Amino acid sequence: MNARSVFGLMVLGLGTLVAPLDSAVNIAFPFITGAFGVPLASIQWVVICYVLTHTSLMLIFGKLGDLFGYKRIFRAGLALSILTLALCASAWTFEWLLVFRVAQGISAALVMSCGPALATSLFPERHRARVLGIYILMYAIGGALGPSVGGALVAEWGWAAVYWFRTPLALAALLLLFVLPEPRHGDDARGFDVWGAVLAALAMCILLLTVTQLHRFGDQPIVVVVLAVLGALALVGFIRRQVQVAEPIMRLAIFRQPEFSILNMANVVVNLVGFSVLLLVPYYLARVTEFPVVIGGLILAMTPLGSVLGAPAGGWIIGRAVANRVAFVGALLVAFGQFLIASWPVPAGIGMMMGSLLTVGIGLGLFQVAYMNIVTGSLARRDRGVAGSLAMLTRTVGIVGAASLLTWLFSHLEMAAAGQGIESFLHAFQATFRWSGGILIAFTLCTMLRPRVWLGRAGAGGA
Repeated sequence: MNARSVFGLMVLGLGTLVAPLDSAVNIAFPFITGAFGVPLASIQWVVICYVLTHTSLMLIFGKLGDLFGYKRIFRAGLALSILTLALCASAWTFEWLLVFRVAQGISAALVMSCGPALATSLFPERHRARVLGIYILMYAIGGALGPSVGGALVAEWGWAAVYWFRTPLALAALLLLFVLPEPRHGDDARGFDVWGAVLAALAMCILLLTVTQLHRFGDQPIVVVVLAVLGALALVGFIRRQVQVAEPIMRLAIFRQPEFSILNMANVVVNLVGFSVLLLVPYYLARVTEFPVVIGGLILAMTPLGSVLGAPAGGWIIGRAVANRVAFVGALLVAFGQFLIASWPVPAGIGMMMGSLLTVGIGLGLFQVAYMNIVTGSLARRDRGVAGSLAMLTRTVGIVGAASLLTWLFSHLEMAAAGQGIESFLHAFQATFRWSGGILIAFTLCTMLRPRVWLGRAGAGGA
């Protein structure tokens, strides 16, 4: 690894931070709901508006990166991030905050879609696993710094500071971006499938919106059914379009490999379960413990800190072991961490809380680097932007599922134990983590019917 490439990777990491540092917003959830006078259940929309937007667009921007250059897409994302972060910090009502979060989601999609492809383009292919480990490490550093830095900023300047502090980082990365080389790409716009892109965005957006509205099925079943049907139609249209055009957004034949498809589903489930920490633990810290917000931020940072440790370790191990097995160990650690959190007493000690959250984070780091190595190795190098986008997309699909389904589960369990004060919260908190850990274990056991998924090799990334 030469010095120029390493420095370029550091600049890439600095720019990428604008996305994972959004974890700072989680520690501000109680302050946002308090400032705007909205109930706890409404906070899910702060996550959903942002994540649904960039999830719907990442494949499209990844394909544009494959066609016209990853650096161009990444640069546009940084420039837009500066504007959208300032708008979020300036929101005067909860509704406008949600609008600006959509705009921020567009900028995040531009940054995240081409990050992995840009990182691997800086080094020879034989270093792919190690480079991805470092990239995920940098991403995880942002997630680790977010809650702790966010806690300090919120305590001093209020919730808006979790957006303001990222604007100078985006600006610095934008100014330093000249050090990154521009990989060779064609400039032929005829290679981009516009209608396929529209159908992909519609399908992803509507289907994810359907997931967020499942909790309303009992009250408004027609709305949920109509959304599901529209999303399914858009998805069918996208699939048909992809097999008809010469240059599709994504070559779907790869999904005929069962191991590849199952591992993508596993990434959704692992991240659905893992995001429960950032979604619910802030409320445990605010309601149950007496720690100041700064200490709460440091405790919450243990999960992304675990990823900081797990990701580079996974990149090193993959050079010596099959990637699928590393992913399997990571998934089991995430599930084990969920059960540890479900066993927290009242109040839990700092050591127990940090240990539980660190376990989840290490599992996430191991799983992510193994999974991303498999995906990027299974697709052709000319589709590296789409491959990286797919890895980030399945991750964020899981986050959307957590933000909607786990929030609904928690609210339902808390209402079922109404009238018990803090006891009702604790009952719902512990039960939700038992459920999430059980979901991951059940998924892993079911997929073990095909042992090759976890114990064999999947695609070129399998080793």
